[in-house]
Formats: sequence, structure tokens, C-alpha cells
Amino acid sequence: MANRKSKIAKTATQALAILWEEGFLRSWKKRGAIEVHLAKRGNHFSGPELGMALKRAKHLTRRGKHGSYEYIQKHPFDTEDISRATKTKRK
Repeated sequence: MANRKSKIAKTATQALAILWEEGFLRSWKKRGAIEVHLAKRGNHFSGPELGMALKRAKHLTRRGKHGSYEYIQKHPFDTEDISRATKTKRK
């Protein structure tokens, strides 16, 4: 693990993408659990910033009522999907 570089997230959106890539969101997670995991990584985003990122994340789905949502990934992370997405953005 010494050779492996951990990715650094500068925004809540980037942090959620990293959690998805790591497979953290394979099961239903409450917002509190996501905040705790991000804190262990050294990320401390404001409540509104993280909430908006969770709401807008296209790779996540949520269930529950206002104030008690749970989140899960829609599909597994695939490096090919990411490489295709970056190629279309470069045009």
C-alpha cells in the first residue's frame, strides 16, 4: 500500500466519486455514515455542500423521507465509463 496514492478530494462531488470508486456505496448508507467516512479521509465539507452533492450525484439513488435519506450507487464503478466520459468532454 505504500506505492498506492490516495486520491485527494477538493470538493464534495469529487469525494462522492472517490467513495463510489472505492465501493463504499455498495450498500445503503445514511448521510451520517458518509460524513464519518469522509472525516476519516480528512474531508470536512459543510452540510449544505455535501447535501447538494448527494442530491446531484447521477451515480447515486436515494430513498427515505426529508431528513432521513439513505444513498446507494446505481451501478458499480467502471473505469471504461470514466474514460469515455473524459474523451467526450475534451472535444
